[in-house]
Amino acid sequence: MRNTALSGTDEFGAPLQLVAQSLPPSWRLLKTPGAGAVSLRAPDGTTARLAVLGRRKLEPKDVMALRVASKDALRGTLVTAPFLSPRTRQLLTEAGANYADASGNVRLAVDRPGIFVEREGAQKDPEPGRGPRPLASLKGPAAARVVRALCDFRPPYGVRRLAEIAETAPASASRVVGLLEREALIERGPQDEIREVDWAGLLQRWIQDYQFLSSNNVTTFLDPRGLPSFPTKLRNVKTRAVVTGSLAAVRRAPVASPRLAAVYVDDPEAAAKALALRPAESGGNVALVRPLDPVAFARSWVDEGIRYAALSQVAADLLTSPGRGPSEGEELIAWMKKNTDAWRA
Repeated sequence: MRNTALSGTDEFGAPLQLVAQSLPPSWRLLKTPGAGAVSLRAPDGTTARLAVLGRRKLEPKDVMALRVASKDALRGTLVTAPFLSPRTRQLLTEAGANYADASGNVRLAVDRPGIFVEREGAQKDPEPGRGPRPLASLKGPAAARVVRALCDFRPPYGVRRLAEIAETAPASASRVVGLLEREALIERGPQDEIREVDWAGLLQRWIQDYQFLSSNNVTTFLDPRGLPSFPTKLRNVKTRAVVTGSLAAVRRAPVASPRLAAVYVDDPEAAAKALALRPAESGGNVALVRPLDPVAFARSWVDEGIRYAALSQVAADLLTSPGRGPSEGEELIAWMKKNTDAWRA
């Protein structure tokens, strides 16, 4: 029985059609005899066989189960589903698997014959009603409190203790934990306690729903004397002020001199007056921020008389800031990974 080319109405479905359409000219994706495999053929006739793992739904925690079942031998496989979330695709890539979903997300990396194809489709499920999903977002104050607590405190602890630390309702904490378990960002123990937290991955997941500029109330001001004199003002101001962004990151992972001072305050206008700042619609060098939730002030630290936001908050703020903020955030996270004992309780 010979291999046959995939056609537009082939039983293999939309994901494999997208793989076939994504190939360079003269490359072919062919059905192989029997179910559950395809052959990739290069123009010179070289072929590679890929085992197809089709799933109606695949969440990050399912990828971890696949890795265990395959003994981490997912190379040489092509995983397909109607939709694969960004976190699911990340874990499949780390496992060495190829993937394709019906929304247009495709990754194909084969050594022989050598080929690499990658394209992006939907980042959110175009048909979220496909299955039950009690919580799909980390937007809002309750989620922020739970995320910050999971980042800032080492497990083990149960959901009720987590709720106490986060100062939120146990039901809210439970819903967030359920989402993060599906995303394979936390691991439960035998007593259902939270045993492991992928805090760096959790920050990346949080910023899909949290954005520094849009989630908080940010007002820009000008310090006429420039940023070098701004720390002195902060030391002497009576109002609550907690520094985030570049001015905080540079204390731990310096990349370049900060151009903007971002400071969490309770009342931006009162703080601006106390700090002798001028309103500035453009060209400002100080951003005073009324936070989404008071958790932005939580677990701050003091250095040379100035109070700084917890590094988990600083990292999330930088990763979602314009300009060089994301690169500064990545540098800070790299420092945090090497110095966990210095910031994580």
